[in-house]
Amino acid sequence: MDDCCVAKADDIERIKTEHRKVLQVVPGINVALFAVEAMREIGVDISAKKPRGVDDVVKTGQKFDYVITVCDEASAEQCPLFPGAALRHHWSLPDPSEFKGTREERLEQTRGVRNLIESKIREFCPATCAALA
Repeated sequence: MDDCCVAKADDIERIKTEHRKVLQVVPGINVALFAVEAMREIGVDISAKKPRGVDDVVKTGQKFDYVITVCDEASAEQCPLFPGAALRHHWSLPDPSEFKGTREERLEQTRGVRNLIESKIREFCPATCAALA
């Protein structure tokens, strides 16, 4: 992946993390723990990352070329809106806080979301980076 796509992948991950309820506690297990474990499996340490609300991101004044929301279809109306001229994309992804089952089943579902995000980024980057070049 070239530098453009690395930067965009980092931005996408940060935005995804910031607006999802990654720290929502569901029946005794913190969703973030599944995300930390799933990401650690592919060599990415997000254990020290802290989520921020959309308002916190907007208040920084940072401008975005692209904004990708990753709410599931059922809650897509509640996806955050970012002001500015950014191109908006929506990727409907399952909400890990809604996963049911054993610890291993929920972790496996989280891995599935992780893999889907990676696949979407791999599709998004070549077209986007080529357009920016």
